[in-house]
Order: sequence, then structure tokens, then C-alpha cells
Amino acid sequence: MEKNKYLVALAGNPNVGKSTVFNALTGMNQHTGNWAGKTVSSAEGYFEYKDIKVTLADIPGTYSLRTNSAEETTASDFVCFSGADAVIIVCDATCLERNLNLTLQIIEAMPKSIVCINLLDEAETKGIEINTDLLSELLGVQVVGVTARSGKGLDQLLECLYKCLNENSDIKPSFIQLPDNIENAVSEAQKLIENNIHKLPPRLTALRIIEDDTDFIEKAEQFENTSFKSPEIDNIKSVLKNKGFTKEKIIDEIISAVINKSAEIADKTVSYKKSSPYIRDRKLDRIFLSKRFGIPVMILLLGIVLWITIIGANYPSDLLGKILFGFGDILSVSLQKIHAPHWLDGVLIQGIYRVLAWVVSVMLPPMAIFFPMFTLLEDFGYLPRIAFNLDHSFRCANACGKQAITMAMGFGCNACGVTGCRIIDSPRERLIAIITNNFVPCNGRFPTIIMIITMFFVTSGSIMSAVVLLGVIILGVIMTLVMSKILSCTVLKGVASSFTLELPPYRKPQFTKVLVRSIFDRTIFVLARACTAAAPCGLLIWIVANVHIGENTILSLASDFLDPFASLMGLDGVILLAFILGFPANEIVFPIILMTYLAQGSLTEMSDTVQLHSLLTENGWNMTTALCMMIFTLFHFPCATTCMTIKKETGSIKWTALSFILPTVTGIILCMIINAVSMIF
Repeated sequence: MEKNKYLVALAGNPNVGKSTVFNALTGMNQHTGNWAGKTVSSAEGYFEYKDIKVTLADIPGTYSLRTNSAEETTASDFVCFSGADAVIIVCDATCLERNLNLTLQIIEAMPKSIVCINLLDEAETKGIEINTDLLSELLGVQVVGVTARSGKGLDQLLECLYKCLNENSDIKPSFIQLPDNIENAVSEAQKLIENNIHKLPPRLTALRIIEDDTDFIEKAEQFENTSFKSPEIDNIKSVLKNKGFTKEKIIDEIISAVINKSAEIADKTVSYKKSSPYIRDRKLDRIFLSKRFGIPVMILLLGIVLWITIIGANYPSDLLGKILFGFGDILSVSLQKIHAPHWLDGVLIQGIYRVLAWVVSVMLPPMAIFFPMFTLLEDFGYLPRIAFNLDHSFRCANACGKQAITMAMGFGCNACGVTGCRIIDSPRERLIAIITNNFVPCNGRFPTIIMIITMFFVTSGSIMSAVVLLGVIILGVIMTLVMSKILSCTVLKGVASSFTLELPPYRKPQFTKVLVRSIFDRTIFVLARACTAAAPCGLLIWIVANVHIGENTILSLASDFLDPFASLMGLDGVILLAFILGFPANEIVFPIILMTYLAQGSLTEMSDTVQLHSLLTENGWNMTTALCMMIFTLFHFPCATTCMTIKKETGSIKWTALSFILPTVTGIILCMIINAVSMIF
């Protein structure tokens, strides 16, 4: 880095408020989620303090520098090999002992460290006090207590960082004392490699060489541009081996030393005013995690969220549709007044603008309600409890309980859910989670499913609409479990692995921040992605709907070609063609259906469900068509964005193809069964 420009890593366990500290220091709006494993890649921000300019990297939360998952590898590699000038280690004041395990490891890897004890307000509520001065003395690095949500203590943190970057402190980091035989071997190895190391801490490197961590050694050799292989080092390792120290035993001894040191430091620095500081959390967990009430309460909460979404979205959606389509008519008249060519009005207004107007009016209201409410549950600390409740079900499917979290992320956007699968340690279970993520409906499919429910299955009553929608979602969850089991017994055989799930404390949600973040990070992001896909599709649809081959348009010819196969599924060619043309974004499937049925070459404003129902029934829709349409909306191929994300995450065309084919075949088979049963009865 240039003079007075520094790179600083922000590290810590999951769910300690790292992203909140990051936002407070940089002013960037990084999303802060209250569940373990939220951040799966590092985010960068910038700030200036006095005469220094700092690039702050919010790296993934991890419990150890000994990596098991993709996110832990990212965090460990950044701390060890990024060339960072310092590390701010964020700890949770309410559970300091657990956080100290990582803290002690990072201090050995990066002596220029600052320990930031966050969530002091929660600790005070629970009657927990931390002696930061004594903690600083025992760790050998600066310790600062903060409450990042309110900004308390951040000025002191910045001052400590400034001193750390500009001054050589007399305090030396406290390294972990290992058993004598291992400690002697590490010291000998450190002396041998010390002259070859300029950027890596010699003790850390010697530790990893002694325990034969080949992955670390390879990266370290590339980082230092040198070799750590020598007869003397091999001799040191052979001496340890002769004394009965295997690789596994050495690692166990090191981990035990870290745990014992953490417990010793916490015992000296943490005091409790209350005998049961976690009594409120335990009372709530007796309800939310109960074998009897856990699942029903989870279903009830989801049902309430869906009910509020449905009743809250109807009127804004109708009003927004009228405004946007009315403005489209004004634009069309304006083009006519300036004598613009007819085709220009068709391309810009009847094609692109009207499809965009539909997507915005149908998608924006439910998203603006669903995302904030879902984020409130996340900020409250409830999402990890969902993973806990569903762990048994996923274990029965030979999958990982963390898949419940990535599945929940899929309700917002399947592409985000696929990316979130990085929190799963096992490559096999990660693939299962990625391939099956599309079996739950994303936000782009919710409006279509809701419209079908309100038009064909529930004539009145938003509560019944929410119940039916809840049933559809539960069907998606059940199929996720079924397909996970099938995959784990066939192409991805294996036994479910165990995992550690941290249940964060329940916290009062930050309503203002939740509203802002859910609107900008999720609603606007998903809506912008949908509009980006809808604009060119609107142009394409207008072209194929207006270009004739003989007496028929390309659109009608294509739908007629698909009609025989679609009839077997209880659909028609128009519906099947709409799904194919809607591959860029699920949000535009229904507009394509309407445009084709209208046969006017453009989409008209039809936010009124009575008008929509009339149009659909005139084109042959019945209860069977509606049910098959709803099922195929739930189970069909992922959108283009999700497919690209799957290819990026798996690096394989094969797994991307399977992710595309599996839900599509499932949807086709279910629709054919429903149609056959309907024809029989």
C-alpha cells in the first residue's frame, strides 16, 4: 500500500456484529443479518481518520483459522496471506470465552491486532461485565469495548487503530503455551525458517509446518516465494513422531491449548451480576425450539407473514398498475403527436414499457412487504431456529441442517440462496443444497401463485389465500427434502455430516435499518434484475407477437406447436411458451401469457382480478389449468440468473444442467398426474 494507506481486516465469529461495525466505520450499507454464516465473501469499504486512509475488508465470519468450509477458507486466507496491515477482531461481549478461541489464533497470525468487544449494551442487560484493561494485558493487544449499533466506543476504536498502524507498542502479543515437546519442536522449526520469512509470522508458519498442514504450506511458499522443505525440519517432525505425536494428536493438543487458554482468560476477565443472564432467551427457546410447538409456531409465523403480504399488496398493486399504464398511454399519445413511426410506439411503449409496468406494479408491493417482514425475523434471531427445527428432517434426507437457512434465502431470490450454500462445509451436501434450492418459490414466482389462488381457489378472504399459499410453500419444502433424499441415495451418495449451529441471542430488531436495508439490498436489487430481463424480453415478445408468417404471428405459431405436449400437462401452448420466453426472469411469465391471449401485440393494464379471470376463462382455463399452472410455477427450471450463479458456484455444466432438469421434470410429471386424475374424475 502507498504511504498512509492501509489494508485492515475485520474478523470475528459469525453473528458478533462485524457488519454493523463495518457499516459504522465506512458508512457503506452492508446488510447486517442476525444469523450465523450470513457473509459468504469479503466486502470492502473505505474511511479516513486523521492522516490515514484505510481500506476495511469485512471478511466472512469463522470460528477458527483451521478451515472446513469455503467461507472459513476465505477468512483464513485473508488473515494469513492478504498482506493486511492490521486486524480488528470483533467479539461478542455476551459470550466472550467462545470468541477468544479465534482471537488467540488471529493474534498468532497477525500480531498487529485490536480486539473490539461489541454488544456491550446486551451484556449490560444480562448483567455481564468485562474487564477490558485486564483482558488487554492478558492478550497483549489493545482491547476496546463498543456498542456498534449506537456508535458508542467507535471513536476510541479508531484511535487505537491509528496507534496500532503508526506506533510500535511495547505490549507483546500473548502466544499460546503448548506442551513442552511440541513447543520445543516449534521453536526449532521457527529458528530454521525465520530467515526465509518476511511477511508471515514465523511462529504461526512453524506451527503449521509441525502439524503438516500441506494446504497452508503450499500457500505460504507461494506467498513468501520460498520453500520450507528441508532435512532439518523433516528430522524435527520425525523426532515428534517417534515420541508418539501423530498429526491428529498434535492438532488436538494445539486446539486443547487454545480452549484452555480461552477459558482461563475469560474466567479472569468476565464477571456476572445475574445468576441466569440468558433466562429470557431460554424461555423463548422452550417455545420456538420445542418438539411439540417448534414446527407449528414456525408455520404460523410464515403464514402471518404471507397473510400480511397478500392483504397489504392488493390495493397498492392495483393503484400502481393504473398509474404506470396510464402514463404509458400518455407517452403513446405524445409519440403520435410528433408523428413518430408506428413501429417505434410498438417497440418502446407497447413492448418494452408495458412489460416493465406490469413487472413493477405486480412485484414491487409484495416485495416491499415480504422482505422487511422476513428481515425482521432474521434480525430478531429466528432464522437459525428454523435450521434447528428442520435439522432432523434434513438429516433424514442425508443432507445438512444448514440447508434450511439457504432454503429460506431462496424465498427472496434463488440465486442468493445458491450463493449462501457456501456456509455448508461438506461439498456433497453443498451440491445437494444448490441443486434443490429452486424447489422453493422465489419472490418472482410469488405474484403469479398469489393471483392464481385469489382468482380460482379463494374467491374471498385473504386469510384463506394465505393458508393456500402456505400449503404451496410447504409442498415446496417437502419436495426439497424428497429430492435431497433421492440425490443423496443416487448421484450424491453419502451420510449426513454433523455441524455446529450457533443460536444467536434474541435481539430487538432495528426497524428503521431493517426497512432501509430490505428495500435497497433486496427489493430494489431483485426488482432491478427483473426489469433488466423484462426490457429486452418485452422487445422480443412484441416482435414475435407482431411479425407474421402468413396469417399467423410467430408467437401463435410457436404456441400452437407446443400445444399438444402442454395439453398433456393440463396447460396450453401459450402457457408453456411463456415459461420458455420467461427464462431470463420468472416475473415476466404472466405478462407474456396475457399479451399472447390478447393477440393485440401489446400488454394492457389488467390488475383487476375479475377482468383477469374473465380473460383466462375465455381462453380455456379451468380449475385443472389453474392448479397445473400453479404447480409448474412452483416446479420448473431456474431463471437465467440462478443458472449462471449455479455454474459459478459449482464450476460444472453437469451440475448446472441437473439443477435445470430436476425441477422441470418434477413439475412436468406432477402436472401430468394432476391432469390425468382430473380427466378420469
